[in-house]
Amino acid sequence: MNLIRCALICFSISAFAQTGTRDGEWRFNGGDGGSTKYVPFSQINVLNVSDLEVAWRWKAVTSGEYPDYNYEVTPLMVDGVLFTSTGASEVAAIDAGTGKTKWVFTPENHVNGRRPGSSGRGVAYWESGAHKRVFHNAIDGRLFAIDAATGKLCEDFGDAGVVHLKNELSDRPVPRVGSSSPAIVVGDVVVVQVVASIGGSTKEAIPGHIRGYDARTGERLWIFHTVPQAGEAGVETWENDSWRYTGNAGVWTLLSADQELGYVYLPLETATNDWYGGHRVGDNLFAESLVCLDAKTGERVWHYQTIHHGLWDYDLPAAPVLCDITVDGRDINAVAQVTKQGYCFVFDRVTGEPVWPIDEVPVPQSMVPGEFSSPTQPRPSKPAPFEPQGISEDNLFDLTPELHREAKEIAAQYEMGPLFTPPSILGVNDKQGTLALPGYGGGANWPGASLDVEEGVIYIPSVTVPIVMAVDRPPDTGRSNVDYMRVGPIYPTGPDGLPLVKPPWGRITAIDLNTGEHLWMVPNGAAPKKVREHPALKDIDTSNMGQNGRAGALVTKTLLFVGEGGGLRGGGKGGGGPILRAYNKETGAVIAEHTLPGGTTGVPMSFMHEGKQYICVAIGAEGLEAELIALSLP
Repeated sequence: MNLIRCALICFSISAFAQTGTRDGEWRFNGGDGGSTKYVPFSQINVLNVSDLEVAWRWKAVTSGEYPDYNYEVTPLMVDGVLFTSTGASEVAAIDAGTGKTKWVFTPENHVNGRRPGSSGRGVAYWESGAHKRVFHNAIDGRLFAIDAATGKLCEDFGDAGVVHLKNELSDRPVPRVGSSSPAIVVGDVVVVQVVASIGGSTKEAIPGHIRGYDARTGERLWIFHTVPQAGEAGVETWENDSWRYTGNAGVWTLLSADQELGYVYLPLETATNDWYGGHRVGDNLFAESLVCLDAKTGERVWHYQTIHHGLWDYDLPAAPVLCDITVDGRDINAVAQVTKQGYCFVFDRVTGEPVWPIDEVPVPQSMVPGEFSSPTQPRPSKPAPFEPQGISEDNLFDLTPELHREAKEIAAQYEMGPLFTPPSILGVNDKQGTLALPGYGGGANWPGASLDVEEGVIYIPSVTVPIVMAVDRPPDTGRSNVDYMRVGPIYPTGPDGLPLVKPPWGRITAIDLNTGEHLWMVPNGAAPKKVREHPALKDIDTSNMGQNGRAGALVTKTLLFVGEGGGLRGGGKGGGGPILRAYNKETGAVIAEHTLPGGTTGVPMSFMHEGKQYICVAIGAEGLEAELIALSLP
């Protein structure tokens, strides 16, 4: 780095710290580009938070055949208007004070009847002078540029307002791409992620390369190959030329950016396939890496791989959180990445240097033929994990002696071991596969973490849900060319239908990033309904065992807000709940509870409008069509 560049960066760092949202607005999915989810105002505070009431409700419109029930959006708020994705690749603008719809954009030739959740997690916003645009990175593989005032396509962007993200992605045929998460705007560049058709039964798939587009014209400015191509750095980590056919390794979740540095931070997923890597021998950069790019050029600034040769579907699941911290008297502009496996990696966001040492520790090795698992995996020395890691009899459900005995009998059917115990072949040694904790849903997941920017404290909602990792030869149908693929149920059945592991099943952890030390951990609410109502537990207090829903956190100047989340799929169905809580940020004590019509399926956000503070969150539940609900003081 030359001296002029260094001086400019140092000036930028000293002049612009992470401050959370500005001017009462919420311009990014995570509040600010750094995904802090922090608002620096306190009209709603410890003294009056119990008085919150519903200001308005907005039903999530859809032209699709089926409504959403799992509405994962966090809306934006700019100049008194909320912008949100909705329905079947649609976008809506909503009056921030009344909840009345201002306009709805419905794309032509959209596909009706997509599965619930097809609305995605939100939109991105850009303005320059009189130009104000909403960008929607849709699940059907189109990037829409929409006029923020009218809801009409911006005809001077791309192909009459649309960029088709299948194009210019790969020299291989691209059957289908899309995204459930919004792009991010850095200056005048729209940085866009896509996920191609997910591989599993074939070793070939399309990589999720990242691209930058001109926000005015839609011209592609650059492409970053998440699976390196011939002659590029990292291609040597794909042995036997496996880079030529391996795919995925993209970003399906949310992005972060330092607007002053002009850097964008990419949390990358596992390569094809999630559970068997015999066709992609090597460490497989940049899969499961945090990658920092220059948003103007797409050039890689630095990277760190959090998993070598992934076998556990431990994608980096959430937007990195940008934080300004002081460690041992040294000011650091940092980035914190939470993971499914329960780690929080912390780096200098300019250089990529770890804030605390990261050790390479030996891990159990795979016994699956043709597999070459990495002998070591990274382990941060600080902070300590925020989730239990690995599974043994000590983890198992133990609320009664009888249920504990049954849990041990069930667990004995599986291989067990520490974190990074690899998948095993179904039926070998009379075992039904390997138990993994955390499972592929986390730990942390896409709601990610939130930050008190003034104190440098990060708040991490997470779940404790084990999975089964069993692989076997694919069926002889002629449609698969992999040696092994995942088979069987993903979630283990616990004793008498209860969870296999002990509570809490959902938790909130507060960590001081200035010291790397945990401040507190509290369960996120009561036990799931199936536990609360189980006859074998009728004499046991289940009020503080934690919901296994994907919860998001909002931090204000005086409070921490966390909902119970929406239900996880599969074995976690029924998790989450309708309560939004306000917590004491210093202790984790509950200050107030508000029961909503449904579970909090999105991450809460907050904004100021005409002198009033609002808290808004997406909700939904089985039988309750998705909506946004806004709370305010009377």
